[in-house]
Formats: sequence, structure tokens, C-alpha cells
Amino acid sequence: MPRGAEFISRTQEVGMDMPVATRPVQPDDARQFCRLWDRLSPDTVYRRFHAPLRRPPVGAERLVLVDHDLREAVVAVIGDDVVGVARYDRTPADRSTAEFAVVVEDAWQGFGVGRQLVEELTGLAARRGVRTLTATVQKDNDRVVRLIRRLLPGSTFTPDSDVYDVESPLSTASGPLRAPSLLQTTH
Repeated sequence: MPRGAEFISRTQEVGMDMPVATRPVQPDDARQFCRLWDRLSPDTVYRRFHAPLRRPPVGAERLVLVDHDLREAVVAVIGDDVVGVARYDRTPADRSTAEFAVVVEDAWQGFGVGRQLVEELTGLAARRGVRTLTATVQKDNDRVVRLIRRLLPGSTFTPDSDVYDVESPLSTASGPLRAPSLLQTTH
């Protein structure tokens, strides 16, 4: 079975009863990533990248090229638009540790899209042998701090200047963390 094949697209109703599909990123998503970037507010960009960037820090092509092992990315899709991305990059020196990040388009924040993405990503990471996720989160990013505390119990938040260095142990559970009854397989 090719890498990434064990993850199928899933659709879940969120917020306003809108179906949100999650799936692995695909190489042809580069144009979608550029359109998503254009819909992110300066505050959302700053929260995700810790800098006021006008353009993505790397080319969209690099963001969509993942090996589904050392690097993984999961996207949320509503209609024809990618509205959020969660990704991890394993630490080369320790494959059991990976840094993760999530960004959701402003219009869809607060509706469960980030939760859905993080649940999918952490399930994939755990099944692939990642035991610890790390992140750097701004101390005043209450929404992401709450999300991590809720979805990744046991996380430690070590203060460092204006950020938290977060370490989150993963369980060895092999599936998404949400109840399977909420899921529908899509093709």
C-alpha cells in the first residue's frame, strides 16, 4: 500500500452544518494554497508564521510535496476551496518527534475545522510512529492553546519570551481521535 493510502477522505458537518472534507494534500493543490494564502488576514498569517509575511515563506509547490512519512499535510476542503491545512515535519535526528502546525482561513475559524484537521493529523502521526508532537505557539494565541489542551491532553507549555514551546505526547491509538460515527467516507 503506498504511503498516505491508509488515509481516506472524510467528511464531517461543522459549525453551520457545512460539510468539510479532509484529505491528504496533493501535488495539484499548489494553486489552492495560493488562493488560501490570499484569503488569510495579516493576523492569521502572523499567528501561524510568527512574522508579518506578504507571501508564503516557501513556494506553494514545496508545501504540497510531502512524502506522507517524514512530512505530512492534511487539508480541509469546502466546496472547491482549501480552507485549512495541518502539517507535521518529523525531526531528522528523532523520527518519533515531529513539529506540527495548523492554519485555517479566517472565515472558517471557530467552526471546528482546525479541530478536525488536528485530529486527522495526530491520528496519522501516531499510526506512523510519532510519539511526540512539538509546536511553537504565541502565548496570546488563546484559540490554538485551547485546541492543543483539549485535543492533546498531557501537553506541556514551556514559556519562552512571547511564545510557548509545546510538547504533546501522542497515544498509540491508530485512528482519528473523534468518534467514528461522525465520519462518512467520500471518494
